[in-house]
Amino acid sequence: MRRLFPVTDETAARDSGGGPDTAGRAGAEGADREWGLEELAAAYAYPSGSGPAGPEPWLRANMVSTLDGAAQHDGRSQPISSAADMRIFGTLRALADAVVVGAETVRQEGYRPARAREDFAALREAAGQGPAPAIAVVSASLDLDFSLPLFTSPLVPTLVLTGAAAAPDRIAAAEKAGAQIVIAGDGMGVDPARAVRALADRGLYRLLTEGGPRLLGQFVAAGVLDELCLTVSPMLTAGDAQRIAGGPPVAVPRRFELTSLLEEAGFLFSRYRRT
Repeated sequence: MRRLFPVTDETAARDSGGGPDTAGRAGAEGADREWGLEELAAAYAYPSGSGPAGPEPWLRANMVSTLDGAAQHDGRSQPISSAADMRIFGTLRALADAVVVGAETVRQEGYRPARAREDFAALREAAGQGPAPAIAVVSASLDLDFSLPLFTSPLVPTLVLTGAAAAPDRIAAAEKAGAQIVIAGDGMGVDPARAVRALADRGLYRLLTEGGPRLLGQFVAAGVLDELCLTVSPMLTAGDAQRIAGGPPVAVPRRFELTSLLEEAGFLFSRYRRT
């Protein structure tokens, strides 16, 4: 892996063919090598700023897309991913307080509970976090298999975000399985801004969404997405696969700025923050 942006003294020295005294510095970021987990954690650290009333939530998305815009192949993201992409996937999870995911993605990807990772234990403890992030599933219908380990045996209780009008029997089934219900909407559906605030009210400020495309589209439309971590896969799939975000278009395109760009084996790992 190597850093392409922002350009630092190290990358500039590499690109300009610096002499022996710059070669060692260039090796730090410019050389194509496997980064350690500590380096990845530093590269993807959440902002440390707080608002006037205390910590503010920060919602980042992590998605992968092929060169022709497909976010999935045969309904899953794994075929267009890579080993480096999965290392970053694991790192982003390890940095988060909660992973927010849509019900359809839970069904399609076979979601399991987040696990504690020894490599990140000290980092999470220093940040005041528990051993693993909570999984927060967004679902209006609660049409979920509550017998799955995601609900019955997570390290930390799985949260289910739904609307106030959700079916009482489905709420009861979720709670019986061990899930915690979070009401984040007045009707059947979930209001994206209320979902973010409801998680923050539980002390979950560092938020990560892994989609799917419909949920990400809702966050984009509501203007609550702070950051996009996008892997561009050097693959072409054609077909009619979904893009990384779906749903109705926004009235005015939302502008984000590039803050980081890494590369490994032709895969590009970008970070964009809203301006």
